[in-house]
Amino acid sequence: MDIAGKKALVFGGTAGIGLAAVRQLVELGADVVAISRDPSQTRSISEDVPDSITLEACDVLDRDAVAALCQKHAPYDILISAATGGDRAFGPFLEMDLDGYQGSFAKLWGYANVVRLGAQHLSEEGSIVLVSGSPARKASAGLAALSSVGGAVEALVRAVAPEIYPRRLNVVSPGTIDTPMVLAQGDERSELLASMTEGNIIPRAGTPDEVAQGIIFMVQNDFVTGTTIDVDGGVLLS
Repeated sequence: MDIAGKKALVFGGTAGIGLAAVRQLVELGADVVAISRDPSQTRSISEDVPDSITLEACDVLDRDAVAALCQKHAPYDILISAATGGDRAFGPFLEMDLDGYQGSFAKLWGYANVVRLGAQHLSEEGSIVLVSGSPARKASAGLAALSSVGGAVEALVRAVAPEIYPRRLNVVSPGTIDTPMVLAQGDERSELLASMTEGNIIPRAGTPDEVAQGIIFMVQNDFVTGTTIDVDGGVLLS
């Protein structure tokens, strides 16, 4: 797909990986709608948000809102979701609050809503890209929730991709990425990211731009569907 002149909807598009994808889409000439639960303060907290984009508010767990927003901006050619859907549970599974574990699947429900309600407005040769995470296939202790959800997201992509052809559906799986979701700051942040990645083949945290490059590849390459691309510093082999 030649991105120039195409229209893109990016859920979770005002911070982190989603915002990086928005910037790269704009640079390639796309007309971009960036969506988050509350974009009202986005420009004040991030100077990286392009002035040319359209900002929209939408909770991916609100099916009616997702359907209405997709209808409002139809038709479009690119549909991306990096929205987490809500909080995620961490820690040993046998000590985990089960409501927290269940709540972690908000990411899956959000993605399901975006694909189910958004694909019908996608151009015939359009592209959908979701974001999972390396714990889907290599989980460390304490990441049972993330592993379960990521595995479900990747299974959803493999199951749905044949159904929506010639539209394409893929998923990008990042490793540890330096995004606003990492709450620590200063030296504490640097030390935390270093400890999380010291055993990787590439021993550092990735950047949102590096993950967004994987998303853009999935959009541009018309011979890729139903698959996962890893942007993880080699964590699966570490």
